[in-house]
Amino acid sequence: MEVDLVTMASAIGVSVAVLRFLLCFVATIPVSFLHRFVPGTLPKHLYSAITGVILSYLSFGFSSNLHFLIPMLLGYTSMIVLRKYCGIITFFTGFGYLIGCHVYYMSGDAWKEGGIDATGALMVLVLKVISCAINYNDGLLKEEGLREAQKKNRLLKLPSLIEYIGYCLCCGSHFAGPVYEMKDYLEWTERKGIWAPSQKGTPSPFDATIRAILQGAFCMGLYLSLVPHYPLSLFTDPLYQEYGFWKRLSCQYMAGFTARWKYYFIWSISEASIIISGLGFTGWTDSSSPKWDRAKNVDILGVEFAKSAVQLPVYWNIQVSTWLRHYVYERLIQKGKKPGFLQLLATQTISAVWHGLYPGYIIFFVQSALMIAGSRVIYRWQQAVPQGLKTVLVLMNFAYTVLVLNYSCVGFMVLSLHETLASYGSVHYIGTVIPIVLILLGMVVKPAKPARSSNPRKEE
Repeated sequence: MEVDLVTMASAIGVSVAVLRFLLCFVATIPVSFLHRFVPGTLPKHLYSAITGVILSYLSFGFSSNLHFLIPMLLGYTSMIVLRKYCGIITFFTGFGYLIGCHVYYMSGDAWKEGGIDATGALMVLVLKVISCAINYNDGLLKEEGLREAQKKNRLLKLPSLIEYIGYCLCCGSHFAGPVYEMKDYLEWTERKGIWAPSQKGTPSPFDATIRAILQGAFCMGLYLSLVPHYPLSLFTDPLYQEYGFWKRLSCQYMAGFTARWKYYFIWSISEASIIISGLGFTGWTDSSSPKWDRAKNVDILGVEFAKSAVQLPVYWNIQVSTWLRHYVYERLIQKGKKPGFLQLLATQTISAVWHGLYPGYIIFFVQSALMIAGSRVIYRWQQAVPQGLKTVLVLMNFAYTVLVLNYSCVGFMVLSLHETLASYGSVHYIGTVIPIVLILLGMVVKPAKPARSSNPRKEE
């Protein structure tokens, strides 16, 4: 079997470890499909837990399950012993353990060189463990004054241990997400809420699953065709240093564009897995078609053609962005006050630490905060000018988003401080200077506030 894996890995140009992960990752689709036929609530939880453990073992080895077990047990123990503080305890112990693993394994270097380990799956698992503990903590609070997300997701009673393990490892969903809530998992397993039998019948997942699989195949094909021309080594290639400014900028755009298709592939497969299990179901459209928004982690066209940097968290890594909004950003806002740049910066910093402690990650997410703040300045101007100029500012915001996003994401890809600063410096730090200039101009040029829209989230 090992010889066959070596041959297959060589044929498609990846390491044996990556091939083993990919095979197990794709296997989450049939494994999730079979979940539909498991009778009874307890057997479903057992199936979720056991298949998650087996897939983890086949992908990463025995040690991976030990790594997953530690934050899971720390979180569950805190919910039993100190419910009043279990959210904050689990947040810091979960992130502390994840940071320790990031430092020990230095996974970013392995990923750059084509390797893989369990740290990526641990990242998803930690978010699930933290949200479960925080929602159990919220179950102690009075409903008045809670945000809608808190009311919807809070847990009034402690999940059983098998429910908890099944939620954490469900059919391998911890490999790449999406992140979902314990309450949704329980209702899905018990066939309650939107999963309860209704006159509309059981939603068919097959059309949406096939679309997601075909999308994944297209994304991987495009990535494999582009990556030989725009590898990560491009920025240290002496030839790159000989290019002019515009050529370097175009190389940064294409490198970022190419790298994104790898993530589009991963999220398309995870989307197919969650859809076919039924967990991705979120209700019916007005035309009685099923919606599968819980499974969706990326809107490819939304990312590539975002009219504003503010929209990017809505389209990219959607479920993690939602998690950051509910469990970090909104909880940093003091009652009666509006959120500002500090809440945004703190949220982006948490996101950076979650990814790893490489300088490239930290710089990228600080850049993201600047990028979004600069985009908001353009948007405010856009709302205050006549229609003719508004179109110009819309195009300006789009061009700004494309430029700064692809400039910034070089740090996310190369990771090291030297390579990040060298690549930014090669284009005169244009993607850092422009957002800062816009933010400063926004403090001086303050247009009159337009009439308030009936849709407060229209900007996003």
